[in-house]
Amino acid sequence: MNNRAVINTALAPSAIGPYSQAIKVGNTVWISGQIPRDANTMEVVPGGIVEETRQVFANLIAIAEAAGGTLDNAVKINISLTDLNNFAAVNEVMADVFSEPYPARACVQVAALPKGVQVEIEAVLAL
Repeated sequence: MNNRAVINTALAPSAIGPYSQAIKVGNTVWISGQIPRDANTMEVVPGGIVEETRQVFANLIAIAEAAGGTLDNAVKINISLTDLNNFAAVNEVMADVFSEPYPARACVQVAALPKGVQVEIEAVLAL
């Protein structure tokens, strides 16, 4: 694919495995799942689910901007939670980040996430 571009920014944590922060193909950007790591320290942010979710969205915002867009360009969000009891708290943070029309979304409970975090979110943007 000659129209495939790797998106990378120092304003979001570097990948902790063999993957890119995001890949842009045409006008679509596929952002890898982000966990609540601070780009400066590469450590998981302290606090609860609200702080973790805010950091995840900050990471997604930085990558979206590096790709030439914003999270307003999001057409699909996938959320993984280790506890669906945190669903309402994540919704509150998401409502602060997005405005209508909201992107399509899936939210699932998983057994575990990297680094023992409570939330991981990935996004697909249409620029």
